Amino acid sequence: MCIRDSFTDYLDGYLARKWKVVTNFGKFADPLADKMLVMSAFIMLVGMKMAPAWVVAIIICRELAVTGLRLLLVENGGTVLAAAMPGKIKTVTQMFSIIFLLCHLSLLGTILLYIALFFTIYSGYDYFKGAGYLFKDTFK
Repeated sequence: MCIRDSFTDYLDGYLARKWKVVTNFGKFADPLADKMLVMSAFIMLVGMKMAPAWVVAIIICRELAVTGLRLLLVENGGTVLAAAMPGKIKTVTQMFSIIFLLCHLSLLGTILLYIALFFTIYSGYDYFKGAGYLFKDTFK
């Protein structure tokens, strides 16, 4: 299921851009569906004892924090936070780690999980660093 969902998500985005049929609903629903898929799969992997809970907790917290940051940016000037390369690498390594872990390719899945963890932390830092101006008056 995860393999099919990952592939159809990629195909959907590719075709929407190619055919220029990008909608506001798609801009909202696609990243939300991605996050739900990834978080559900990681929670399931923790329950199956195939992924450490602390790694999954960091991944989920980052996803929620960046989602909140995106909302703040839109609210404070309409800025849309585009996905940067570290975030794209994070997404790809998360998806492949899930796929390999579910296929019982534990070593490769675990290596990818820790690479995903690195890019999860790094991309989260990168996004917050770029939007630091939102919090200037908070720490005076």
